[in-house]
Amino acid sequence: MESTDSGSQQHGGDPGPSSVTPSSPPATPPSRYESQKRRDWNTFLQYLKNHKPPLALSRCSGAHVIEFLKYLDQCGKTKVHVATCPYFGHQQPPSPCACPLKQAWGSLDALIGRLRAAYEEHGGRPDSNPFAARAVRIYLREVRESQAKARGIPYEKKKRKRAPTVTTARIDVAPSRQSEGGGGCNVSDPSVAEAVPP
Repeated sequence: MESTDSGSQQHGGDPGPSSVTPSSPPATPPSRYESQKRRDWNTFLQYLKNHKPPLALSRCSGAHVIEFLKYLDQCGKTKVHVATCPYFGHQQPPSPCACPLKQAWGSLDALIGRLRAAYEEHGGRPDSNPFAARAVRIYLREVRESQAKARGIPYEKKKRKRAPTVTTARIDVAPSRQSEGGGGCNVSDPSVAEAVPP
């Protein structure tokens, strides 16, 4: 009783796709950033779909993006005191108040960064990216400033650390000065003082 491999010999030696292709390594899961970006993109597309009237991505503007950010405030977790609240400007209010919860500025800023990248990854042109619109940048700046005042947290722009600039200068030393023992480089020379940053 002879056993034959029914898959490969009956079809002219074609073993089929499952046994020909080597098993590919398991796909690495997307990074946390990529996963969040995909969720944010899908949420925005769903928002456009539910918009009254429904809005096509190609017709989306910075104003629609701002409307979306304001819509997200209903899911916010950051207490933002109104100007009439007795705790306006207090970092640690002593008791609860009825002020609204909103999305924190940092969350909105990060969200816009992810959506800007997702828009371009999905074929959008950088020059027509609604997430990069000037109106969106202005809105985010206003949110940052108003939340900082309301919560009593001064926002200070981080100062960029500049790498010290090194200027190379050619210092010609007369042969007679080299033999004087100082190596020919006088620190009080204007050319040396200019070359070394303070």
